This record gives sequence, structure tokens and C-alpha cells, in this order.
Amino acid sequence: MPEILEAEVARCLIEAAALDRPIQDVHAPDPWFLKGGCTPAAVREALVGRRCTRARRRGKLLCCDTDRGGPTLGLHLGMSGRVIVDGTAAGDPLRYAPNGEDPAWVRFGLRFADGGHLVLRDPRRLGAVRLDPDEDRLGIDAFSLRLGDLRPLLRASRAPVKAVLLDQSRIAGLGNLLVDEVLFRAGVDPARPARTLDPAEQRRVARAVSDTLRILGRRGGSHTGDHIEARRPGGRCPRDGAELVRRTIAGRTTYACPVHQR
Repeated sequence: MPEILEAEVARCLIEAAALDRPIQDVHAPDPWFLKGGCTPAAVREALVGRRCTRARRRGKLLCCDTDRGGPTLGLHLGMSGRVIVDGTAAGDPLRYAPNGEDPAWVRFGLRFADGGHLVLRDPRRLGAVRLDPDEDRLGIDAFSLRLGDLRPLLRASRAPVKAVLLDQSRIAGLGNLLVDEVLFRAGVDPARPARTLDPAEQRRVARAVSDTLRILGRRGGSHTGDHIEARRPGGRCPRDGAELVRRTIAGRTTYACPVHQR
């Protein structure tokens, strides 16, 4: 499912293939998918005749700036969204979502004057489109996170460490798969109250965030973690062979090793 790594691949595709192309029409067949009071008519009025000039990202939020003082187009992939430009889909097929071509899954699109298209396909309909999204509601981008940023977030919270890492208002971009991988690498139990982590454990978590994003990004996405194949009932830790424990933490299905994650 899309997390910061998938959003970055989508941003790169938009930057490479969708900028500086006049927008001739907007395809918005699902008004519910438009958030912040937008309507299909309002989005067409705001975007037709403009060009996307820059593709940015904060956490999982994709931001496409437009020319001549136009609005920023915000795209959120939700749990099954995928950006496609001129038939090329961003990133690997999603692990936990359909990857077919059902036209009903196209929730939003731009048609360019040259005949090409940018579309957001979302089978589960959990993504979103906004004009001028509130980027300030998001915390520090996970790619920029350093130990000095993480320590005060952990010290201030009684919540499970997994909940803190998942909180987009604190750290933007980490989702369920990445957080489980980070804590697996750091050797920290996801259910531990964040404030109980000592300085060495805080350092391990910060390093694991950086290493996980770098390594999994090079491998191809959030679905390529070291313990991803074992994230199932009866799965065993690839590090020490213990059966992984399955729990619900911060509302998300969580797998962790009872031996080396403490």
C-alpha cells in the first residue's frame, strides 16, 4: 500500500512526464473523492488552461503547483491509489490492492492538450484530491527526520512508539509497513510507550528510519522489507526464528518479534 516511498516515485513520474503540459480538461467522475469543499465544476474552473509547473511532496501528500498564480493540486494515494501518466504507472504493483485496469477505479484525471493523461486510479476509494491542501498540518517529512527531531516527539508521548511514528502530524510519510520494518530493524517493541525509550533506543529508531527509507527505496518500495514475507499468521522472524506476534496497535495490524524487539 502506498507510503512515502510510493508517493516519491509518483512525484518523480509527474515531474518527468506531466509538467508544462496545458490542461485541456479535468476528469472528476466521483465528487466524493474531491475534498475541502471542491466540486468537479470548481476544479475544472481552477485548472483548465493552466500547466503544472512543479511536483512536490510532503510525506504521502503529492503537490502539483500550477502556473499564473493558480492553485496547488493536492493528490493523496490513500491505501490503494496509483498515479498513471500516459499509460505508465508509478512504481511496482501494489501488494495489498487490486492492480487491474477497471475504468471505474479512475477517480480523477487531467487531460492534456497534446492528448495525454494523468490519472489517479484508486480501487478502494480512500485517496483524495484537494486544491491548495493544508501542508502545515503535516509534521516533518520522514526523509528529513533526524535524531534531534525524533527525541522530543518520543519523550513527550505515553502512546505506543508505533503510534507516534504513524502520526502524520508528527512525522509525515511513514505507514504501517514502514513502521513495522523500522521497529524490526531497531529492535524495539511497537507497543512500548514512546517515552520509555532510552537514548540508545531513540538513536536506533532514528537510524532505522533513515536506513529503511534508503534501502527499501532502492529495492523498490515499502513492500520490500526484510520481514515482509513473515508478516502473516505463523510467520517467523528472519533474524532469530521466533514466531512473530500479531497485535493491533494504533488501529493497525502489527507484527513484531517477541525475542529481539523489546
